[in-house]
Amino acid sequence: MSSAAINTVDDSEIAKFEAMAAEWWDPNGKFKPLHMLNPCRLDYITAQIAAEFGCDLKTQAPFAGLRILDIGCGGGLLSEPMARLGADVVGADAAERNIPVAQLHAEQSGLTIDYRHTTAEALAEAGEQFDAVLNMEVVEHVADPLIYLTACRQLMKPGGLMVCSTLNRNPKSFAMAILGAEWVMRWLPKGTHDWSKFITPDELFDLLRRAGLDPVDKTGFVFNPLSWNWSLSDRDLSCNYTTTSVKPA
Repeated sequence: MSSAAINTVDDSEIAKFEAMAAEWWDPNGKFKPLHMLNPCRLDYITAQIAAEFGCDLKTQAPFAGLRILDIGCGGGLLSEPMARLGADVVGADAAERNIPVAQLHAEQSGLTIDYRHTTAEALAEAGEQFDAVLNMEVVEHVADPLIYLTACRQLMKPGGLMVCSTLNRNPKSFAMAILGAEWVMRWLPKGTHDWSKFITPDELFDLLRRAGLDPVDKTGFVFNPLSWNWSLSDRDLSCNYTTTSVKPA
């Protein structure tokens, strides 16, 4: 079936991020929450990739030889660190205006990253293959999570790894991600998130298995309003959380 026949892009979701594209690298702009969360995300991602592929994070380019896809790359907040760690990085986003922002910042940073305005389904249709797929805060924005995750699995080499993060669906996540981030702190424009599309950890694990992957880890991202920072937790998955799954060899 052609990529045109299967497409999980939600145009209304893309429009939200198109409108904010120019602010990706402003740490005090509309993407302030991601800038605050990014060090925590990177700690998790690098540890998972290093463990799966036997990389020594103390070396200069520990991910050399690995091909990594950052799907829903936005302005490149994850693509750039992966490139600095030596990986061959493809950054893909369905929001066209994000790509020149990411390209310009990578060029200014002296990094070579293959940024593309495309979708997971189109990349899978083209036969692209990756050692690792970063799928961060995307699955809650697509029209059909199962079809989308199936495309992501097709993009993984046998034995490949995917890190997929999203938001839990419960009263706490509504209070923090929507009331707190959008209405009170005004970090994000109102309507950025649709609480009904949030996904519980059990639901995500079920989707990953149905897509043909083996979930091997789930970890929470926990925000401390007193210290004003994020940390990883293997117990608290009540709001933001991440998972790791592998494709059977």
